[in-house]
Amino acid sequence: MCFFLLCELYSQAIVTRNLPPLSALRSFEAAARLQSFSRAADEISVTHGAVSHQVRSLERALGAALFLRNGRRVVLTTAGRHFAERVRAALQDLAEAAQFVRRSEHDRAVSVSMLPSFAARWLMPRLGRFMQRHPAIAVNIHTSNTLVDFQRDDVDLAIRIGSGRWPDLEAHKFMDEEYFPVASPRFNRGRLPAHPAELGKFQLMRSNDEPWTPWFRAAGVRLKEPHSVIFTDSNLLLQAAVDGRGIALARSSIAAADLRAGKLVRLFKLAVPAHGATYLVWPKDRLSANAILVRDWLLEERQREG
Repeated sequence: MCFFLLCELYSQAIVTRNLPPLSALRSFEAAARLQSFSRAADEISVTHGAVSHQVRSLERALGAALFLRNGRRVVLTTAGRHFAERVRAALQDLAEAAQFVRRSEHDRAVSVSMLPSFAARWLMPRLGRFMQRHPAIAVNIHTSNTLVDFQRDDVDLAIRIGSGRWPDLEAHKFMDEEYFPVASPRFNRGRLPAHPAELGKFQLMRSNDEPWTPWFRAAGVRLKEPHSVIFTDSNLLLQAAVDGRGIALARSSIAAADLRAGKLVRLFKLAVPAHGATYLVWPKDRLSANAILVRDWLLEERQREG
């Protein structure tokens, strides 16, 4: 009995020693799928040189060429194609195993990803209602200005702006978005512009991806794009407007609460539509019971607004 156990342990040790490094396998899988070392480097957040080095070390360890290199273009060899299929399946198994362990350790938690501004201005004033209804469910708020990777970041739900078409994801339109100028009622001692053409006399603020030019064009005024105060965080933009620092071009979803509270006033009726709507998004065929409760509550909250 002991002899057979020793043989099995020895066999497992041999297999483990023959495994290539996980970092090399990740680099290879990304490069094989994207057919580009540069794009693979961007995806896994390393340099192009690191991906190239990892792939070459993998080829040396295997004693086989995995790619045909033609300038910046890389094409899988026959051996590389077969190896990529097996590596992709193995990495998927590892990801699912890791996810299972994480979820079993935190089976009551639901992770929701969204823009920092949306979390601060829309979600936080409402979240208490969910906690009162479901006190046993922990909600982790993941804020980011980039699109979340559901597999890598272990996120259950996301609220994102876009077209609503994302591979392997369910997307439910949450709200349409539009932009319009807002200011504190105390700004400029209450002497607010009465016509869009007067905006050029004031401090104009915006976020880095929401320029004034489309609104100027819709208003029929010839004003240049202001570059004096630009925020990467729309939450800070709105707070600066509330504090009377200037006139902000605001997104409707995050300005609504301050408009209702009287902290901001809308200067003109004119609004321009955003390039994309806000969607509630989740992976197809992978939503826990707790995540479904959070999803349904978010949709219910949105419906309450009309």
